[in-house]
Amino acid sequence: MATPKAPTDLQRALRACRHSFVTVGVFSMFINVLMLVPPLYMLQVYDRVIASRSLETLGMLTLIVVFLFLVMGGLEVVRSRILIRVGNRLDTLISTRLYEAMFRHGLVTPGQPSAQPLSDMTQLRQFLTGNGLFAFFDAPWVPIYIAVLCLFHVWFGVFALAAGLILLGLAIANEKATKSLLAEAGDEHIKAQSLASANLRNAEVLHAMGMLPGIRQRWAARHHDFLLKQSQASDRAGTLANASKMLRMLFQSLILGLGAWLVLRNELTPGMMIAGSILMGRALAPIDQMISAWKGFSTTRSAYQRLQILLGEIPAERERMSLPAPEGKVRVEGVSAAPPGGRKPVLRGITLNVAKGEHIGIIGPSAAGKSTLARVLLGLWPAQAGTVRLDGADIAQWNREELGPYIGYLPQDIELFDGTISENIARFGHVDADSVVAAAKQAGVHDMILQQPEGYDTVIGSSGGALSGGQRQRIGLARALYGHPVLVVLDEPNSNLDDSGEKALIEAIKALKAQGTTLFMISHRTQLLRHVDTLLLLKEGQVALYGPRDEVAAKLAKPKAPRTLMPDAGRPINQQHKA
Repeated sequence: MATPKAPTDLQRALRACRHSFVTVGVFSMFINVLMLVPPLYMLQVYDRVIASRSLETLGMLTLIVVFLFLVMGGLEVVRSRILIRVGNRLDTLISTRLYEAMFRHGLVTPGQPSAQPLSDMTQLRQFLTGNGLFAFFDAPWVPIYIAVLCLFHVWFGVFALAAGLILLGLAIANEKATKSLLAEAGDEHIKAQSLASANLRNAEVLHAMGMLPGIRQRWAARHHDFLLKQSQASDRAGTLANASKMLRMLFQSLILGLGAWLVLRNELTPGMMIAGSILMGRALAPIDQMISAWKGFSTTRSAYQRLQILLGEIPAERERMSLPAPEGKVRVEGVSAAPPGGRKPVLRGITLNVAKGEHIGIIGPSAAGKSTLARVLLGLWPAQAGTVRLDGADIAQWNREELGPYIGYLPQDIELFDGTISENIARFGHVDADSVVAAAKQAGVHDMILQQPEGYDTVIGSSGGALSGGQRQRIGLARALYGHPVLVVLDEPNSNLDDSGEKALIEAIKALKAQGTTLFMISHRTQLLRHVDTLLLLKEGQVALYGPRDEVAAKLAKPKAPRTLMPDAGRPINQQHKA
């Protein structure tokens, strides 16, 4: 027997709102009962007031009807407001979890970041608070209206039932005709939007090298596919919706003809004839509304399914017991790793033992796995085999929010975020002015920041605003050094630095050494590598050389490095290295 799947956070959030949906259902019941007021009023006017010519009866009936209509209008307003608050509550319950899942999905699918889940959540909330949902609450009352028509005359009930079945058939046909096309159109729209967003991030390159026409053509092809499929779905849905509207009006007219025939046969009163026509329209309205709202329902269903897939693939992180503050001891035990989604390992069998305060320089040719090792050391990418330990604990066991302040990371691609310079350096936590200035001075960027229009309060964007590449990199370094982390990983930290920036970087490395901070630095600059304790040479994802800086440098200077053991470190060299 298959074990039932645990509900996702979205399903639990919807269940938490079920009492509100029940309340909306109760309000819908009273609203639909009050929908009987117009036909019954017409019935009384034609069969009682006109026959008796009583103004008192007409006045009393009119007052009662006005009061009941006011009650119905109030119930409609309350029902609508309840659904709006249900949508807001649902968003509040799931938005934080959804944002974290979207963020973590970006980690496991590098190069494919997308804010589509937030758009999907907006689509779901808007449908739940819109008029389209009312048709689904009103639909269960269709049999009640048909039953009332049967009380007028059995042929009224039969006619209404046949009309309802025909419109229901159109609704089913609408679902079958548009479901796949709308889903495909939605996928094409998401791909086109993602492509456009990626292109905008590289607008300078596209403009400088005249690449815009080719890129625009590629986007236009995806956008055309989206428009084509959406148009096909809309054409089919529009045809069926118009057919439904036409048939509903036809059936309302035909029931008048049926009623007149029954009146002529003395089997029905004129009031019942008019009331039956009104009641017939009310009975068919929810089906007609469902057909009109089906496009929105299909879009919402696709959004719901995408959210379900995301939350199922990225489960919520379980709470972990807090661990003591780390000191910076790192042990890598037989780690093999690949980029998320990749099967072929980029790193194979990496074993390292790094003491607190040790500085490691990582070198190697392109595609040797240097940046992959940096991400695995920080726990950003999972290891396929082996374990990375910080102070003896698996890096994955640490509570990331608690571990973050003890980690400093400067990636190759510097990302600054919308906010002030001080907020970026303080990692968008509490801005401790003294710590921000200390980190900026350690990174050698304090004087540069003071020259900005608002100093540390200068607002910059995700692209760094008017800052140069070197300035952005130095602010990124200050962010990595903020709060005196115990483990710092620098990936090509001098790629955009001039001579003065590189001197400031060297001083920062010396300061980290004095503080006893463990450092991993990827670089090929001799000036920087002079200040590390140990060199690690990666080649084809494996350790080619690993040992004290001077000994490894001497081996690299030789034409060949024979397979041997480093006498001091006692670590094997797994491969020969050709200079």
